[in-house]
Amino acid sequence: MEILILAVVIALVAVGAISGLVVSSRKKKQLPPTAPSSTPTITAPPAEPQVGEDAAPTAQEPRRTIEEVALPDAESALESPVAVEDPVVEAPPAPEIEVPEPTAGRLVRLRARLARSQNTLGKGLLTLLSREHLDEDTWEEIEETLLIADVGVAPTQELVDRLRERVKVLGTRTPADLRALLKEELVALLGTDFDRAVKTESGVDTPAVIMVVGVNGTGKTTTTGKLARVLVADGRSVVLGAADTFRAAAADQLQTWGDRVGARTVRGPEGGDPASIAYDAVKEGIKEGADVVLIDTAGRLHTKTGLMDELGKVKRVVEKHGPLDEILLVLDATTGQNGLTQARVFAEVVDITGIVLTKLDGTAKGGIVIAVQRELGVPVKLVGLGEGADDLAPFEPEAFVDALIGD
Repeated sequence: MEILILAVVIALVAVGAISGLVVSSRKKKQLPPTAPSSTPTITAPPAEPQVGEDAAPTAQEPRRTIEEVALPDAESALESPVAVEDPVVEAPPAPEIEVPEPTAGRLVRLRARLARSQNTLGKGLLTLLSREHLDEDTWEEIEETLLIADVGVAPTQELVDRLRERVKVLGTRTPADLRALLKEELVALLGTDFDRAVKTESGVDTPAVIMVVGVNGTGKTTTTGKLARVLVADGRSVVLGAADTFRAAAADQLQTWGDRVGARTVRGPEGGDPASIAYDAVKEGIKEGADVVLIDTAGRLHTKTGLMDELGKVKRVVEKHGPLDEILLVLDATTGQNGLTQARVFAEVVDITGIVLTKLDGTAKGGIVIAVQRELGVPVKLVGLGEGADDLAPFEPEAFVDALIGD
C-alpha cells in the first residue's frame, strides 16, 4: 500500500514539473525585445601580449585579410577616382631668326682672300708684264696663264692683242702703269654694260619668281638659301620652294636656311613631282603677298635627259601664274671647261638670265667669269666667296679685278 502511495506522489511531482517548464517557456516567448541601451559600451583595449605569448583576437574587431587591408573597396574606388594630371608636353622652341649681313661691301672681303691665295690670273700677269723685255716667249707665257685660268681661247687672244698694242704704245712701264693697264683691260673683258642686278620686282601683280638650276655638287641648294638671306637683308619677304625632290634631305636643308631668316618653305614628299611643288610655292607666295619666290630645282647630272625634261616642265608650270623673272645657273668656279659644258646644256632647256659662281675665293680659275659670260651672253650676277652664311655677294667687275691684281 505504501509503495502505491509513493508512486502516485512521484507521478504528481513529475507532472507539476513538466507543467512549470511549459508555462515558463510560453512566458519567455511573449516577452518584448529588450531596447538597446543608449549608453555606449566602452571596452578596454586588449592587453598587449607579453614576450612569448600569443595575442588572442578580440571579438569586437575580427581579423582582416591582407587583400582587405591593402586594396580599397572597388565600389568606393569607382565613386572617388584618383585624379591623374595629363603630362605637360612642351612645344619646341621657335627657331631664332637671324639678321643677315647687308649686301653692300660683301665683295670687299674677297680682296683679302684672293690676296692670301696664289692666284695666277692677277699676280701671274703682273709679274710677266713687269719683265724688262717682253719677247715672244713672254707673250706665250701670258697666253698660257690666261688659258690655265679658264679665260677661254677667244677672250685670251683678244686680251693678249690688246695688251701687246698698249704696252708698245706706253713704252716705259712702271708697276703702277702696268696695274692700271691690266685692270682696265680685264674690266673691259668682263663687260660693264651688263645688268647684273637680280630682278626682285615683278612686272605684274604677283611676286617675282626666281628659279635656281645647276648640277649636284655646285652648291645649288646652299646658294638658294644664301640668296634668301641676301634678299631678306635688302628688305624683301621671301617664300622658298623645295622642288629638288630627288636628293635626300634637300628640302630639310633648304627649310633650315629659310627658318633662320623667317622665310617660309613650301615642300612635298621625297620623290614627289617637282613641278607641282614649284606651282604650290608660287601660289603660296601670291597668297602671302611675298616679294620674291625662290625655287630650288633638281640637280642630277646634266647628262641625264630626264632632268632636262623635268626642268622644262617646271618652267612651263610656274609660268601659268606669270612670267619667270630670273633663271639663275649655279656653276662651280673650279670646274673650268666642264662648267661651260654644263652651262651650254642648261641654256638649251631654259632661258638662263644670270650666273652664280660658287667657290670663287682663292682660286686660280677666276677666268671662268669671262668665259661663261662669253659662252652664254648673260652676266655673272652673284659670286660665292666661301662657306659662311653671308658669303654670297653681288658681282662687281671693278671690285673683282681689284681683288685679283691687288694694290
